[in-house]
Amino acid sequence: MSNENTLFDEDFEIEFDDDLDSDLSSVFEDDDDIAPTETVDLDATQKELESGVAFPEPEHSNSPEGGDRAIPAILAVAFCENGKTMELMEAVAADRRMSQASVEVHEGGLPAAIEYLQQHATPNLLLLESSAPMATMVNQIDELADHCDEGVQVMVIGATNDIALYRQLMARGVSEYLVPPATPVQVVRAIGNLFSDPDAPFVGRSISVVGAKGGVGSSTIAHNLAWALSEGVGVNTTLIDLDLSFGTTALDFNHESQQTVADALLAPERVDDAVISRLLAKATDRLSLFTAPASVSQLMEIPSEAYSIVIDGVRRVMPFVVLDLPHVWNQWSYETLVGSDEVILVCQPDLASLRNGKNMIDKISADRPNDAPPRVVINMIGVPKRPEIPVKDFAAAIGVEPDIALPFDPQLFGTASNNGQMISETDPKAKPSLALDHMAMLLTGRDVQQESRSFFKKLLGK
Repeated sequence: MSNENTLFDEDFEIEFDDDLDSDLSSVFEDDDDIAPTETVDLDATQKELESGVAFPEPEHSNSPEGGDRAIPAILAVAFCENGKTMELMEAVAADRRMSQASVEVHEGGLPAAIEYLQQHATPNLLLLESSAPMATMVNQIDELADHCDEGVQVMVIGATNDIALYRQLMARGVSEYLVPPATPVQVVRAIGNLFSDPDAPFVGRSISVVGAKGGVGSSTIAHNLAWALSEGVGVNTTLIDLDLSFGTTALDFNHESQQTVADALLAPERVDDAVISRLLAKATDRLSLFTAPASVSQLMEIPSEAYSIVIDGVRRVMPFVVLDLPHVWNQWSYETLVGSDEVILVCQPDLASLRNGKNMIDKISADRPNDAPPRVVINMIGVPKRPEIPVKDFAAAIGVEPDIALPFDPQLFGTASNNGQMISETDPKAKPSLALDHMAMLLTGRDVQQESRSFFKKLLGK
């Protein structure tokens, strides 16, 4: 402004208690709460799926238009006039998108900022709170400018929504003016806009799908969700299979490729937009695949940084990116979950899913305080002769209402798998198909396209 290394479990500080807490214990206080599958009443679940019921969206839910980019390694210094704004800035500093940035928070507003700059080097970003009258604030901004280096970004938080004041500040090189109340996410996104690359202003929305335990069908959900986004809602989508040894994307889509995501992960320094576009395999006009090698012949030691480089590379060229994560808990998988715009946790209605899911939600939510908690999908409700936790009790114990609950339908899923199809291709009117379309609508804010099929397309099965 002017007047012109490997991370171990203990590093995560996660405590996996063997004893159930009071919420979990309440699920099992009565034997009747665990009902055999043959007597489970799925009417409520069926009605939810038929009506496309949506649980209330959290206030801090991410915008469906584009994803959030990480703020670069900047130094930001905030000068606040009251405790509430200091708390806001501390929440901004703790946000996952600010992990590379350094943030200092001070009291005193604009006068303290002027005194600070007389003794310190100019930071990359100044966040200034001022409730002073317009003339006083403008004079203080002029005095501040005398001590600022060229190129500093300045964001002012003022008390009044005054267009005349706004124009005066913009004329003096202030980058942004915010009026309370503001949320941490709003401030972070405003910072992101100030430091975004003008040649690449947009990044796609990343959606991580992971299972609370092995075998819950998280890959099936991820694959069919990617299909619902691309073919149902009609947004360009890439599915990345990150289960390098056992991934099933190539099988489920009946699409073999000589080039896989491992090629990019093993040479992340070569990944640019052209390489990404060449490596992606087209499944449909709107859906691209980054398949896994699905081979156990090679043990690949890939640094966690490579995953973020490749994922960010795909986000530069695709509006929506669905990440099929294996059920592992290590540095790269955890960083991927925390850095995603959306996290979808797939569970079965059993005790292991409940315990693991609650631990994962608590940990992920703690490190994403300004984001919505992970979305929950309860899968395979009604497996014959299997005791199950009712959906209502499962939701109460895990602390998150499920977005969708899918009935056990081996005929539908088995037929789709054997034919190398998605369930919406096999039976678009089936309850699981409608449920995943509903989730795609929740993630995008768009309706499913009801495309009319011509007579010849029907004959050809398209």
